[in-house]
Amino acid sequence: MSRLIAFAALALLWTVPANAAETRAVEAEIARIAVPVEGTIGVAAWRIDGRGPRVLINADQRFPMASTFKVAVAGTILSKVDRGEITLDQLVPVDAAMMVESEGLASTFRHPGVSASVNNLLELMLTVSDNTATDVLTKLAGGPAAVTAWVRGQGIEGLRVDRDTAGLLRDFYRLPPGPFPEALEAAMKANPSLEEIGDKPQESFDDDPRDTAAPLAMANLLQRLFAGKALKPESTKLLTEIMERNTTGNARIRDRLPNGVTVAEKTGTIGGSLNDVGMITLPDNRGKLIVAVFVKRSRRPFEDRERAIADVSRALYDYYLFEDGK
Repeated sequence: MSRLIAFAALALLWTVPANAAETRAVEAEIARIAVPVEGTIGVAAWRIDGRGPRVLINADQRFPMASTFKVAVAGTILSKVDRGEITLDQLVPVDAAMMVESEGLASTFRHPGVSASVNNLLELMLTVSDNTATDVLTKLAGGPAAVTAWVRGQGIEGLRVDRDTAGLLRDFYRLPPGPFPEALEAAMKANPSLEEIGDKPQESFDDDPRDTAAPLAMANLLQRLFAGKALKPESTKLLTEIMERNTTGNARIRDRLPNGVTVAEKTGTIGGSLNDVGMITLPDNRGKLIVAVFVKRSRRPFEDRERAIADVSRALYDYYLFEDGK
């Protein structure tokens, strides 16, 4: 009932031709949604064509990116494709020592002798958030510093990539030295409850500036990628289509949207952080929305945090739909 009342209030404000009042209304609704999360929510959203207002909430704060950094890796790799330095059908060896626990390569292949094309590695990284595919592509890109340099080359500050997923997880779980698979196995044997800390915030991790992004910076990166400013048209199309096939975000941005709405997205999850970033296509040719929603320092159950992102995304969807139609 409280949600219906909130949106009734928004509907009244939409009858007033005052963008500032409308923006304050949707920001107030997002603030209400954020209360049960017991953490910090950051939001950056706007129309990709630049029309209308922007919604910015804690948009300049740094948030752990978790797997949303994979968008920057994809952009860096596709820029190398555009320059002819690598090809999409190029086979890349996957060293067994680079296997990182996640769905995809590590969960499928138990023995040495794996190679995958750049195209398939992109698909795995962005649709099922395969950590192994990500680290292979990060290495192919020239390492985390090269990814950050590419982002800076797009004119974007406030987003930095410092580690691959193995390095990030190694630091988060405080794993011993050695190849990641062996280090994780040794740590799990020594502490069987290690996995339980995976969805709990850690102050030292949350305060670490490495591998963080401000929602505004991430949204600016998405804007350049989806608007065709960062890559050639064929690479922009490929990236968009792969992100539309994402399978890890069904309970986040797209969960509360009407059936059939197209979403290109990338999720991220670690500790008390849970994120989803991407682009929503509005119905009836009303345009596209850039959306970046981050949650950090939350101890609430995983499902509560996902629900908050879904509710924020629906509030943004309704706001821009009405804003366009008034």
